[in-house]
Amino acid sequence: MDIEYELHGIRFRWSEDKAKLNIKKHDGVSFEQAAQVFFDPFVQYRDASRNNEKREGALGCDFDFRLLLVVHLDIEDEFIRIISARKAEPHERENYETGNH
Repeated sequence: MDIEYELHGIRFRWSEDKAKLNIKKHDGVSFEQAAQVFFDPFVQYRDASRNNEKREGALGCDFDFRLLLVVHLDIEDEFIRIISARKAEPHERENYETGNH
C-alpha cells in the first residue's frame, strides 16, 4: 500500500512496506525524515538511475542536520516518490561540504 505524505506543501509518496524495510536496513532512517532533505537550501542532486529506470539522488540534511542520501523519482509535478534513504557515506559528506557533485 502506498503512503501519501505532505510536508510544507510538497506531496510525497512511498510504499509502506519499503518504508518499514528502510528503517531496519538503514539505521532507523524514516521516509518522513527523508522528505525533509528537499528543504535543505544546499541539497545536491545526482543521477541514481538503476536497472534502466531514471532515478535521482538528493543529498542533503534533514531538520536535525543529519546528512542523508534520498533516492527518489519525480512524478511530473504531482509528487516525489521516495524509494530509499540512508545516512551519507564519508565521501558523500565530503562532496556535500565542499559543494562538489
